[in-house]
Amino acid sequence: MASLSSKPFLTGFASPLYSDLPSSFSLHFSLHRRLLPNNKLQVRASGSSYGNHFRVTTYGESHGGGVGCVIDGCPPRIPLSESDMQFDLDRRRPGQSRITTPRKETDTCKIFSGVSQGLTTGTPIHVFVPNTDQRGNDYSEMSIAYRPSHADATYDMKYGVRSVQGGGRSSARETIGRVASGAVAKKILKNFSGTEILAYVSQVHNIVLPEDIIDNDALTLDQIESNIVRCPDPEYAEKMISAIDAVRVKGDSVGGVVTCIVRNCPRGLGSPVFDKLEAELAKACMSLPATKGFQFGSGFAGTFLTGSEHNDEFYIDEHGKVRTRTNRSGGIQGGISNGEIINMRIAFKPTSTISRKQFTVTREKEETELIARGRHDPCVVPRAVPMVESMVALVLVDQLMAQYAQCNLFPVNTDLQESLLPRLEPKEVLF
Repeated sequence: MASLSSKPFLTGFASPLYSDLPSSFSLHFSLHRRLLPNNKLQVRASGSSYGNHFRVTTYGESHGGGVGCVIDGCPPRIPLSESDMQFDLDRRRPGQSRITTPRKETDTCKIFSGVSQGLTTGTPIHVFVPNTDQRGNDYSEMSIAYRPSHADATYDMKYGVRSVQGGGRSSARETIGRVASGAVAKKILKNFSGTEILAYVSQVHNIVLPEDIIDNDALTLDQIESNIVRCPDPEYAEKMISAIDAVRVKGDSVGGVVTCIVRNCPRGLGSPVFDKLEAELAKACMSLPATKGFQFGSGFAGTFLTGSEHNDEFYIDEHGKVRTRTNRSGGIQGGISNGEIINMRIAFKPTSTISRKQFTVTREKEETELIARGRHDPCVVPRAVPMVESMVALVLVDQLMAQYAQCNLFPVNTDLQESLLPRLEPKEVLF
């Protein structure tokens, strides 16, 4: 028999199930060895890690000492510095314009391990970003009353305790670790297969960018970054900015949609049946704060079409490759990438913390009114753009490594498959 004992609990249970227990007691569990593989008991902390081959764990809270991530499984000998991450961190940081939270953070990152002489070593990469502009007193009311539609109540329901200042782990500052690691993933994908991941704002409140305005083949990062709302069309960008300004001055908020495309994605990524590529993308993107919906390809609009209208017919291009004439599948068929542009849309709700009076309840279960203080985005989607890109990159690099390990271990069937080889010139290879 194997045993697992806890430390004594110092307070008693209020439940009648434990009314006969003393106020201080110990729990003792007995487990048969045959139930434990290799005679070991493994407990994995849940919720803060993503990936199997390229695995990222984020840590830290909004008003703690700092936030960051640990990247495990990064290939060695990749040139990497803080500047590779800082570009996307600057796109994510608060205080960058009047339509974002006024919190002032430089979000300057520091790599503490996993990189030597400018190259990744293959060991865990630790990235840290300090918090420097905390205002814990802004959250005194929220320590008592729950913000409607925020995670305050559910964190209490789950853990029985929570970090009040800044929302703790439910704060968007947690995404710093995702963006830093996503920058590494994007660099790997770009260097290996020329893969590009671009996201942009396609809707703010009731201002919707028509799909046929954007040419996904020609879209550039400069177009996206040309305005503070990150919409690549200048006319619609101004309308979106005005919509955010209109609610910002009233202490209210609006939601929106971020569209993301992936160009030059290797074919064959994704695995049937539970690890389909679109399922992994949906999980990753929906793990971002404030997300409420995910669509890829034709999405829900495809339900209005017949099969003959929706099917993407195949043809052979001038290079002898199998292509599709249309792309209603969104670059994924049967849960596996087909080489076409992957496109998806992620819906974000209006920011829940607003400075308008709302009815709520306290932790003591008393009804009350709340006018939230603090510094919050009137619309999260402009800053969500690099977050979405990062989560998509983390999915793709993890799937790329899985595909390489399983299906490229031996010579591929060149009649049907494409060999996964890095697009580096011989003189550029670092080994």
